[in-house]
Amino acid sequence: MSLDKILTLVVYLIISFFLFYIGKIAYRLFHPRFDINSELVEKDNLAFALSYTGYFIGLVIIIGGSIIGRSEGLIEDLTDILIYGILSIILLNFSIFVNDRFILRKFSVTKEIIDDQNAGTGVVEAAICISSGLIIFSAVSGEGGSIFTAVGYWIIGLVVMVIVSFIYNLMTPYDIHEHIEQDNVAVGIGFAGALVAIGNIIRAALMGDFFNWTDTLNDIWLPLIIGLMFLPIVRLLADKVLLPGRKLTDEIINQEKPNHGAAIIEAFAYIGSSMFITWSL
Repeated sequence: MSLDKILTLVVYLIISFFLFYIGKIAYRLFHPRFDINSELVEKDNLAFALSYTGYFIGLVIIIGGSIIGRSEGLIEDLTDILIYGILSIILLNFSIFVNDRFILRKFSVTKEIIDDQNAGTGVVEAAICISSGLIIFSAVSGEGGSIFTAVGYWIIGLVVMVIVSFIYNLMTPYDIHEHIEQDNVAVGIGFAGALVAIGNIIRAALMGDFFNWTDTLNDIWLPLIIGLMFLPIVRLLADKVLLPGRKLTDEIINQEKPNHGAAIIEAFAYIGSSMFITWSL
């Protein structure tokens, strides 16, 4: 590796950590009620730790989206990284706000995480951050667009994610919100896996260079619909292989102590299926 490449690497790392720090400040601004040090150190709040770590994972993903791509020269690259990186941080925090109002609309997320220390809500909130990060990654990483194009992609992805979350809740034989609010962490884990899988499929559908909105929308909808249709089918097949002879519903809600291990298997089945689907599209 040449000296120029080493210096470029160092510069990219510095700006990445700078954006990460900006993202951390943005989280505090968007969540003024959260006393981070108190929740993590004094209260040992696992629910908050899960959601906060999920935010950082989403933050790393979106910073990656602003960095990757063809180089146009160091100065121009740094300018684009800063512009799209800060835009991505804003979009990530707005995504959390919107999704909390719609995907987890039946209760107060802040109350569940801070007051009740509900780990089920915490893991779903983490999944919302990661899914939003995947969508924003695809929105800002393509070539040929602008800031307005990136925001348009983000809006499309966010709307699809909210709609599919509604459909997912209709597909399950139990009320997800009711059981999560009752501190059923297993239900939260399974739902979190589904949200990450949905975000991954949306990311794959939105990836690519921008030419015009007509062609872009035509290219987006077909793989998006196919991917989301196949997700429950592939997940069902994976469930039969990974948890044979058992019903997930019985393991997750129809016993005195919900089976967290079965829920982790369910979450993995969703995420693994989404990866097979996106590789096959």
